[in-house]
Amino acid sequence: MANNTSRLSRRGSIRLQDRPPSLVRLDMTKQVGRKQYENKLARLQVRLKELSLAYQAQGRRAVIVLEGWDAAGKGGIIRRLHWPLDPRGLKVWPIAAPTPDELEHHYLYRFWTRLPKSGQIVVFDRSWYGRVLVERIEGHATTSEWQRAYAEINEFERLLDDDGIRLVKIFLHITPEEQLARFRARFNDPLKRWKLSREDLRNRARWADYEVAIEEMFRKTSTVRRPWIVIPANNKPYARLAVIGAIVKRLADGVDLAPAQLDPGFEQRARKLLGLS
Repeated sequence: MANNTSRLSRRGSIRLQDRPPSLVRLDMTKQVGRKQYENKLARLQVRLKELSLAYQAQGRRAVIVLEGWDAAGKGGIIRRLHWPLDPRGLKVWPIAAPTPDELEHHYLYRFWTRLPKSGQIVVFDRSWYGRVLVERIEGHATTSEWQRAYAEINEFERLLDDDGIRLVKIFLHITPEEQLARFRARFNDPLKRWKLSREDLRNRARWADYEVAIEEMFRKTSTVRRPWIVIPANNKPYARLAVIGAIVKRLADGVDLAPAQLDPGFEQRARKLLGLS
């Protein structure tokens, strides 16, 4: 496996980062005040709308991977991505356990079939990285299967890049203490209790194992062109701004966000019918 990963990493488009992100280096005290949060969120959402319209007009495609601990805030971020956008330009895929039919195929099959269409941004709420996280920890993949998955994932993402699909990979990190507080809040609220599952509690019991798997995932799949962006998410407002800001920055790079020009004939007819000079 080590030789295979090394060979892939030497290729120009699959060069691993010399200093990949790490959970232990994050400043988990970062936070933002309510007024600053609301003002900056409003500006970012306008930028998101401009970005989505530009992608639709220019036929561009993008994939956003959202990974993180249970109760890290992925759902709240996805809602704030959805609010300002034309629903035709954004598609969210919540990824759960594979179906019996999907188990008959390679594990990347169900992601290939959910890639964005022209003009579309797709969000994966959990992703192909389940192979080296939950499937590794819970024994749903053999050791050889999850070990070779690092090279398979790097190659898969290189193919997306070569095909013109922008890729943003984000991991939300919270502390065990913050997760416990959020689990308790969910359990005590009848309207949120559905969010807490047996799997959440089981995964929490194996926190240390997941930390090891996450750090290895960063080391072996955070590439120069497709790096992991790791966000401290103990403070939800800070995390939302950081995630949306990172998405806007990476997806807008080199993209003309100016509104598409109207067809001259249509503009002339519209002005006449609408009584505009």
